[in-house]
Amino acid sequence: MTSTVTPVRSKRSALTKGQLPKYAPYAVLGAALIVGAAILALIGFNAFGWGVVSAILFAVGLVSWSAVVEGSRKAKDRLATCLVVGSFLVALLPLISVIWTVLVNGIPGLLNPGFLTNSMNGVTGAFDNKAVESGAPVLGGIYHALLGTVQITLLATVISVPVGLLTAIYLVEYGQDGRLARAITFFVDVMTGIPSIVAGLFAAAFFFVVVGPGTKTGAVAAVALSVLMIPVVVRSSEEMLKIVPNELREAAYALGVRKWRTILKVVIPTAISGIASGVTLAIARVIGETAPILVTAGFATSINTNVFGGWMASLPTFIYTQILNPTSPSNPDPSSQRAWGAALVLIILVMVLNLVARLIARIFAPKSGR
Repeated sequence: MTSTVTPVRSKRSALTKGQLPKYAPYAVLGAALIVGAAILALIGFNAFGWGVVSAILFAVGLVSWSAVVEGSRKAKDRLATCLVVGSFLVALLPLISVIWTVLVNGIPGLLNPGFLTNSMNGVTGAFDNKAVESGAPVLGGIYHALLGTVQITLLATVISVPVGLLTAIYLVEYGQDGRLARAITFFVDVMTGIPSIVAGLFAAAFFFVVVGPGTKTGAVAAVALSVLMIPVVVRSSEEMLKIVPNELREAAYALGVRKWRTILKVVIPTAISGIASGVTLAIARVIGETAPILVTAGFATSINTNVFGGWMASLPTFIYTQILNPTSPSNPDPSSQRAWGAALVLIILVMVLNLVARLIARIFAPKSGR
C-alpha cells in the first residue's frame, strides 16, 4: 500500500511545485482590503480611495508573491491580468455610478402620482411651493414629453433605416469600390462626427426655405435626428453585410436567383441580427439629444399628438427646461425631482429598445442546424 501511495503524492507535489495555491488571490485581496482600510483610516477614510489603495496593494502583493514562487514570467502574466481586470473595473465604475445616481434620484420622481400619465399643462410654481411647504405630492408629469420622444424618434427611424440600409447595400453589393462608392463612404465618415447642433441648424434652415421662417415641429426634429442616425445605420449595416459569406451569394446565383432577390432573401436575413443592433445603436445615439430638438421642435408643456404641427416636447428638452428654468425658482426641488425621474425613464426606454432589438434579431436570424 505504501509503495503505491508515495509515488502519487510525489507526482502531485511535482506538478504543483512552483505554483501559487488556489486561495492566493483571495488571501491577497483580503489582506489588501484590511491594509487599505488601515491606511485610509489614518489619512481620512472614503470608499473610492479605499478601493484604489486596495487595488494597488492587491496587484503589488500578488505579483510580488508570484515572482518569488513562480518566477518572473508568471509574475508578468499576473501583472498583465491585473492591469486588464483593473482597466475593466475602471471603465465600469462610471456606468455603475451613473445608474446608481439616476436610480437614487429618479425613483422618488417616478413614484409621484400621475408622473407617467399627466403633462405639465396648468402646473405652476404655486403647486411646487405647496408641495414643499405642506409635503403634498408633486404634481405634473412627463406624458407629453414621453409621447413626443416616441413620435420624433419613430419618425426619424422611419426616415433613417431605409436610407441607411439601401446605402449600405449599394456600397457592399453594387459599389465595387468605384468613385461614387468612395465618395459616399467619405461623406458618411464626415457625417458621423458632426456636432448634433449642426444637424439641428441644417434641418431648421431647410424647413425655413421650404416651409417658411419659424417652423418648429416634431417632423423638423425627426429630420435633424435622421441626419445623425443615417451614418450610424450605414456603417453598421455595411459591416454586417460584408461578413455574409460569399458562398451564400454564389449558391443563390448558381440556382439562377437574381441579384436583388439574393440580397432580399439571403444576404439581409443572414445579417439581420447585426443590422438590428446597428439600428438600436443609432436610436440610442439620438434619443437623448437635446440641442437639435430645442432648435427644431422647441419645448411645450401640453400634449401634442401631431408630429407635423406645433411645438413638441421630448424627454431631453423636458429635463433641460426643468433644471434650467424650474417651475418655481424659489423651490426648485420638485422640478429637479421631475428631471431625475425623466432621466430614469429615458434610460429605461433605451434598455427596452435594446431588448426589443435583440428579440427581433433572434426571431429573424437564419435558422442553423436541423
